[in-house]
Amino acid sequence: MLCLFAATVFWFFNALNKNYAANINFPVAFDYDQENFVPVKALPSSIRMNVSGLGWDLFRKSSGLKVPPLVIPLERPTEVRKIVGSTLPPLFSTQLEGLQINFVLTDTVYVDIDERTKKKFKLAVNSPWQFLHPDFGFIHDIKISPDTVWIEGPRKIINELPEVLNLVLPDKNINSDFIGEVEVSPRNDQLLRRDPPVVQVSFDVEKLMEIQDRLPLQLLNVPEDRKLHVEVTEVNCTYRLPVSLVKSFSSDSLKAVVDLATVTDSSSKIIPSVDGLPKQARLVKIDTVRVNF
Repeated sequence: MLCLFAATVFWFFNALNKNYAANINFPVAFDYDQENFVPVKALPSSIRMNVSGLGWDLFRKSSGLKVPPLVIPLERPTEVRKIVGSTLPPLFSTQLEGLQINFVLTDTVYVDIDERTKKKFKLAVNSPWQFLHPDFGFIHDIKISPDTVWIEGPRKIINELPEVLNLVLPDKNINSDFIGEVEVSPRNDQLLRRDPPVVQVSFDVEKLMEIQDRLPLQLLNVPEDRKLHVEVTEVNCTYRLPVSLVKSFSSDSLKAVVDLATVTDSSSKIIPSVDGLPKQARLVKIDTVRVNF
């Protein structure tokens, strides 16, 4: 057993002293001004090449032991979109000690780098009702602290972001007062730096009372050159209002409004909008109105 082990060791060391050719993945790094430029997409981390050299060198490179990355300089990073693999051997030849590059197996290296920029955005909770229990509503406006955020990243992505970034609350079917931290998560947030990354959101909720009412119908932008016929003058409406506002709220200010400027057909069934409904209220349903002109 000892003789067999010794023979195997001698054969292995002897074999590694010969020249071979092999396909190896080499780590790569890009040299550019990282203070003023930032990748839009993750940069390639390796490149595959066919190289020749002593078995020892090939074994060390293929195993990844103490292998420094091959550096690709980018003097004008925003102007480079792809690098043809066949152009890399002259660049890498001085960085590979003891190895000779035969050819590059990676056909093309794609890069996408843009100028780094920074912009301030407003924060809001879009369609906040979706996070509440159906039987509950808001008493006051939602408070966000701070209500703005600085976003830093590639200029292209920053310019594509909306002026107001929407926050997504961590809970659904909320039926009690809420206060908690909410993460600012714009699109492609893995490429963006947020300051602050989280904000505090708070609001009070209250149980809703359902109210049924008949609202007077108001028509806007009636054509002067056409004869108008409307089947009804009042519309049935159902809405929900926080319990604490029911006594103080007067439904006399409510109107069902139909804007004929948005109607293209001479005979249409239209869903009116409700004018005068408090922002704390939730519209449940309203009858449609048929208009002929």
